[in-house]
Amino acid sequence: MNLKQLSAHLGLSQTTVSRALNGYPEVSEDTRKRVMQAAEQHNYRPNTRAKALATGRAMAIGHVIPLSSQHEMMNPIFGDFISGAGESYSQAGYDMVLSLVADQEQSRAYHEMVAKRNVDGIVLHAPKMQDARIPLLQEIGLPFAVHGRATDISTPYSWLDVNNTSAFQRATDFLLDLGHRRICLVNGQESMDFAFRRRRGYEAALKARGIPPDPGLMFAGEMTEVYGYSTVRRTQSLEDPPTAYLVSSIIAAFGVRRAIEEAGLTLGREISVITHDDDLSYLRNGSDVPVFTATRSSVREAGRKLAQLLITQIETPGSPPLTELLEAELTVGRSTGPAPNRI
Repeated sequence: MNLKQLSAHLGLSQTTVSRALNGYPEVSEDTRKRVMQAAEQHNYRPNTRAKALATGRAMAIGHVIPLSSQHEMMNPIFGDFISGAGESYSQAGYDMVLSLVADQEQSRAYHEMVAKRNVDGIVLHAPKMQDARIPLLQEIGLPFAVHGRATDISTPYSWLDVNNTSAFQRATDFLLDLGHRRICLVNGQESMDFAFRRRRGYEAALKARGIPPDPGLMFAGEMTEVYGYSTVRRTQSLEDPPTAYLVSSIIAAFGVRRAIEEAGLTLGREISVITHDDDLSYLRNGSDVPVFTATRSSVREAGRKLAQLLITQIETPGSPPLTELLEAELTVGRSTGPAPNRI
């Protein structure tokens, strides 16, 4: 059913129906509800091109995806984020524009989006601590929102982030309460803001208990299964090996578990592991009882929320930047237990 047919069915003008669907205040609440119910009943979907012409907007959100030798972006976590964002775009009548560019070509890609006027806003992914893309987008003037934060950027901008510092401080405290003192951090690349914040939480928890952080137990790298595996192999050969691992990704945590099992050790008894779990739709952390004790925060839900935040910014020009800080939930699984007694 198109707009003309829906209007005829309701006995209303196309203008009234269009205004009701788009939330114009001059349409009464009773009329708006009647129109929305009919649209749902008859599976009406607005014509995006027609809406774009009517509003002067492109009705699309851009995502610039850098292709580089570092693959923090191009992983399954990004796919779940995009799925969540896509749900919010669809509900609000927006399309998604994905642009894959070489790492050094991002600036050109943003300027081209503005010149072509093919997007109304941009989502910025994987921010670094000093991220030149944020001042660039502020200068361009196109609405944008960041998935994460950039520690060294002081000017206000819109973002949605997980409280990574609090999550990893709490996780480290949990291990310390179990008696662990040799806790290895298996972190992401620390040029990335989230990884910097996680290390800060880990270090704060240790220092609060009077335990100086050991550089020999702190690792940063691309969060792959092989990275987790090799880190355990390397650290378990130390004279005083760690009894616990704090891992920044469930993907790397699977490698940690593989190395532990190959060494003939029992997860949750001889060795404890806590990981960050993005609650991926295809890679669940167990069923009834989680495999890993984890700091859990759904990246799909983050995609939904950030998309809604950006759409609000687009549709209310001149409003101040919007921010939202999500708290991760600590879920206890089978991978943690009291520190073993060592003679």
